[in-house]
Amino acid sequence: MKISMHAMSVDVFTRTLGSLLAFLEKGQASAKEREFEPAVLLASRLAPDMFPLTRQVQLACDLAKNSVARLTAQEPPRFPDTEASFEELHARIARTIDYLKGIPASALDGAETRDIKVPAGERTFEFKGLDFLEHWAIPNVFFHVTMAYAILRHNGVELGKRDFLGAPRGG
Repeated sequence: MKISMHAMSVDVFTRTLGSLLAFLEKGQASAKEREFEPAVLLASRLAPDMFPLTRQVQLACDLAKNSVARLTAQEPPRFPDTEASFEELHARIARTIDYLKGIPASALDGAETRDIKVPAGERTFEFKGLDFLEHWAIPNVFFHVTMAYAILRHNGVELGKRDFLGAPRGG
């Protein structure tokens, strides 16, 4: 059975963002239980030169939706980076997942060979669709979701590998 670009992109990203949503819910509950302001977690970072939790979530969402849009040759929806609460981050993830779930598998037909250009500062990276997905999109989404997980875990939120992986599928 050949794996589809839809399964490798939309399915992987929606599942991963669903896990991110679950981390944030645990983070919010942890702040309430431990009686500290949730904004402390939202502004937390692992190192001074890294983005804080809020920006990690925004970037994970943007990379997922923008990558699928590039693969389908569409313009992605634009979300302003104004989230300042867990509830607003939950809504951003939900909007991203809704967008991704609205992409039909047929929209990714031929995406493996589509020319993809990614502007990055003064450079532009050029890929074919499959290379873009494997070597740019998936690693970038996973990086930012992993950083969000690590920031929360570092701040005492009880998260484990199962939270990252989500519930097993298939069987």
